[in-house]
Amino acid sequence: MMDEYASQRRTGAEPLVAVARSQCIVGIELGGTKIICTLARRHDDIIETRRLATRDPVTTLAAIETIVDGWVRTHEVQALGIASFGPIQLDRTADDYGHIGQTTKPGWHGTDVVQRLIRRYGVPTQADTDVNAAALAEGRWGAARGLSSWCYITIGTGVGAGIVIGGQTVQGLGHPEAGHMLVRRMPGDDWPGACPFHGDCVEGLVSGPAIERRTGLSGDAITDDDPVWALVADTVAAMVHNMIFTVVPERILLGGGVPSRRPFLIPMIRSRLVSHIGGYGGGDLIATDIGTRLIAPGLGDDAGPLGSLALALDAMQHAIAVDAQLHI
Repeated sequence: MMDEYASQRRTGAEPLVAVARSQCIVGIELGGTKIICTLARRHDDIIETRRLATRDPVTTLAAIETIVDGWVRTHEVQALGIASFGPIQLDRTADDYGHIGQTTKPGWHGTDVVQRLIRRYGVPTQADTDVNAAALAEGRWGAARGLSSWCYITIGTGVGAGIVIGGQTVQGLGHPEAGHMLVRRMPGDDWPGACPFHGDCVEGLVSGPAIERRTGLSGDAITDDDPVWALVADTVAAMVHNMIFTVVPERILLGGGVPSRRPFLIPMIRSRLVSHIGGYGGGDLIATDIGTRLIAPGLGDDAGPLGSLALALDAMQHAIAVDAQLHI
């Protein structure tokens, strides 16, 4: 890994000629419906933010490169962070490192997201899932500061979970895909779900598109008193129940477009979560402190873009460490 970063700087693509340059980092949050590209000196010193719609891979990646090319001409970009929707190959030793896996997003399977950007810009680069990156940002600058373990769950176009243990995102044979877990459903709820792979997994039941398909209404047209929200809350509570008893996080942050637009959901989920846990094990501690155990992200909608900057900072710091070792 260290040799790879050094190699990126020695043999990467020739940087575009620039004048009046200032040292910066670039973060790219590639989400299911939108992309946010960020040019910054630090996480709290943003120079420019550009937003794009996520379309087909060719159009989307070309648009990202147009933006970053412009920044490279006028700034000294030192590192790049890529926070991408998944599944994505994160094993740096794999031939398809940085490629999108089997996904619900049409046309993206097999797309090289990371290696093409490494070749183009030749700067230290770190990649992770968009939700893992958001979790990292929350640990550094948001609602998980000072903790050793936490989860960040996002519910929007899809459902994802970033898991951090000891300051590191969890990876193994791939990365967590907790949004596709199967959970116990409310009695009488037999809707088949919307996930093309699993039907009634969590994502197939509570993602934005799933809720719209179930109700037959656009998101904005669904009223706050619609019965669907009780089903959503119960499903998310069951997911969180499973996370608590497997990952044992100190805190769970619940973000994404669905809960951020319906703030009443988190209290509903808390109530159902306490009922699901039933006082088992450490459940009594969770129940008595539920208001701090399951909360909204501290960074709000900025968690994702700041997560991509966190990855860029990691890449830059790693490159500095490599240089120091090379000169010992």
